[in-house]
Amino acid sequence: MLKFLLRLFIAIICISINAQNTNTPNILFIAVDDLRPELGCYGKNYVHSPNLDKLAEKGTLFNNHFVTVPICGASRYNLLTGLLPKKPVDITNQAAAEQIAKQQNDKRPKTFLQEFKENGYYTVGIGKISHHPDGYVYGYREPKSNVLELPGSWDEMLFDSGKWGTGHNAFFGYADGSNRNDLENMVKPYEAAEVEDTGYPDGLTAELAIKKLSELKSKNQPFFLGVGFFKPHLPFTAPKKYWDLYDETKIPLAPFSKIPENVSKASLHNSNEFNRYKLGEEKASLENTLSDDYARKVKHGYLAAVSYVDAQIGTVLKALEENGLADNTIIVVWGDHGWHLGDQMVWGKHTIFDMALKSVLIIKHPNSKSKQIDQIVSTTDIYPTLLEFSGIDLTNKIDGNSMVGLMNNPKTEKWRNTAYSYFNKGISLRTTNYRFTKYFRNETPTLELYNELKDPYETQNIAKENKKIISKLLPVWELGNTEIFSKE
Repeated sequence: MLKFLLRLFIAIICISINAQNTNTPNILFIAVDDLRPELGCYGKNYVHSPNLDKLAEKGTLFNNHFVTVPICGASRYNLLTGLLPKKPVDITNQAAAEQIAKQQNDKRPKTFLQEFKENGYYTVGIGKISHHPDGYVYGYREPKSNVLELPGSWDEMLFDSGKWGTGHNAFFGYADGSNRNDLENMVKPYEAAEVEDTGYPDGLTAELAIKKLSELKSKNQPFFLGVGFFKPHLPFTAPKKYWDLYDETKIPLAPFSKIPENVSKASLHNSNEFNRYKLGEEKASLENTLSDDYARKVKHGYLAAVSYVDAQIGTVLKALEENGLADNTIIVVWGDHGWHLGDQMVWGKHTIFDMALKSVLIIKHPNSKSKQIDQIVSTTDIYPTLLEFSGIDLTNKIDGNSMVGLMNNPKTEKWRNTAYSYFNKGISLRTTNYRFTKYFRNETPTLELYNELKDPYETQNIAKENKKIISKLLPVWELGNTEIFSKE
């Protein structure tokens, strides 16, 4: 009798654990490099993005999501830690390497991945989730190291570097196995090769994610699977079939390709990352606009890369469905920042204008209905949102706010409705009506104000004649003033 009761007790415990694991949602987090909201679901009907459009139709599409820093590594550090930048290293690509990888456990900020891992999740990273393309810290021209960029966060950190050999080479890779690094930048900023999807790295990343999903299905444990895709980051490379989706002559150019009125050139830049590709037919600068023909060719490359990564995401989402995991998995697609495609005469990120800060955010919860949210949200808010959805309590202080209440009621007046961004010696506040930026520099003007309702392309700085508006915005701006630039 005692043995029977003991077996019964163990069986009840096991059933309880299994029920708990079944009810705990999995998370599929997809990070996409340089993905501005240039998708069909954002009203760009000339873009071929059927898989992301379908996901947006089923989930929550954020129309006004802004990143905190317009550079890959720092934006991802903000995402992972939920912290606003407070010192100069926080706005560099080395933020995670310096502040997580090189620090002792008690000195590191806790990533949300670590929160998931400590709360029973099996955490797997594939590709670029933090800054380094394969999750390990080493230089562009160095062999792969064994130093994890996010120690304590992953049960597994995976990447298939294929014919390119290392993560960094794959990140800047071309279809023949060459890369920008080894070719000393003597390459074009685009390529359309007659290859299958696995002829470029993102195809290999998708295959690896699909394989891992089938393995995770058999685990009696909730999982967090992070999948990081490279495209549409430079170089704009994609199999030719994705280039063939577009008629280059019909690709629209930037709606405003001039320096805004009443703005210092110090607020912009000369497209150095783009110009690093030395075989490009033309160079960009604040003195020279690209010809319309070349601008269309470059944008063609960007859009082909978007369609290519959309297809890879589609194969991963299909595998999620086929493995019977979709009904209990939260799906997030996040772009790490935007990208000027000739807007304000810039080709690249690295500004605190909307074009570099506004990016894709789609969240699909199994129990949520299709909706769009127009209120302003920040990448900083993703950390607490995912924890609340998963029933995990925060154990450390962060700067973001959970968006769960906003997602349940997109019209709520309780939402903060602001986003702060930092770069180029400037701190920028985005509200529904305005972008207000204050620069800590010698070049004038140091204040910029744009009316986002009347001037969505930020063509004219109206700060000088709108001191009353600035006086109302300043107290809100001060809430995001972490005094980062006084520490340089």
